[in-house]
Amino acid sequence: LDAFNRASEIKVDPDKPLEGVRLAALQARKTLLVPTPRLRAGLFNKIVPPPGATKEILRICATSQGIKEYSVPVGLDGKARVDLVVVGSVAVSEEGWRIGKGEGYADMEYAMMVSMGAVQADTPVITIVHDCQVVDIAEDLLDDHDLTVDYILTPTRTIKTNCKRPKPQGIIWQKVSYEMLGKIPILKSLRYKEKQSGKDVTLQGEPSDLVNANPPAALNEVVMAENTRPRAAVSSAQLGQHSVEKDSLSHRLEGSGVITTVYVGF
Repeated sequence: LDAFNRASEIKVDPDKPLEGVRLAALQARKTLLVPTPRLRAGLFNKIVPPPGATKEILRICATSQGIKEYSVPVGLDGKARVDLVVVGSVAVSEEGWRIGKGEGYADMEYAMMVSMGAVQADTPVITIVHDCQVVDIAEDLLDDHDLTVDYILTPTRTIKTNCKRPKPQGIIWQKVSYEMLGKIPILKSLRYKEKQSGKDVTLQGEPSDLVNANPPAALNEVVMAENTRPRAAVSSAQLGQHSVEKDSLSHRLEGSGVITTVYVGF
């Protein structure tokens, strides 16, 4: 595809069926970005083959093991500019409507890239599937956050979908649950940035007035005091006392009326 030939930076999902795509990108000396598994450790890993890598080494780099061994993380400030997005699919229609594994990670990855400015409205999205995965999909199964595709590649066909349905314009925070926010740490950073820019970042089931509430000064003082207190080495005999201190802090936080997460390390 011309879209592949023109691209210099490509994002490819870590799925096993897309291993050949990752290898093709590396062989073409393109910058290859792979999402971290379930987005637990950030958004992207950039695959960096060793200097003078042979085809066999590049083949290893394209595997899940190679992604672990030959990659560096790309943070929110990594200035990624993705020219082509390649996603896996469970099923896809010739209209470009896609169904994934049901966990929403590909949709969320795209929405996060939009929020980061890493993709534009005209950035092509491609999926690669077997012919039997191209099926009719009812449009009413799709939601605003669902990612559509521009090209479908199968072993026998290249389908240009000419899909007119808009792609996600960013993270729809009202569809993000507290559970998802806890599972994807980078979401918290993006949420903070978008809140600072004045966007509505109310989560699913969250009262909007709570989002804009500022923690009481007393709570800030409690947390600051706990975070800045000098820590000496702790013996097992002292753990009981620390447990009492932690419980005391927990009760004081609960009394403040603010939902928060506090990490206390020894």
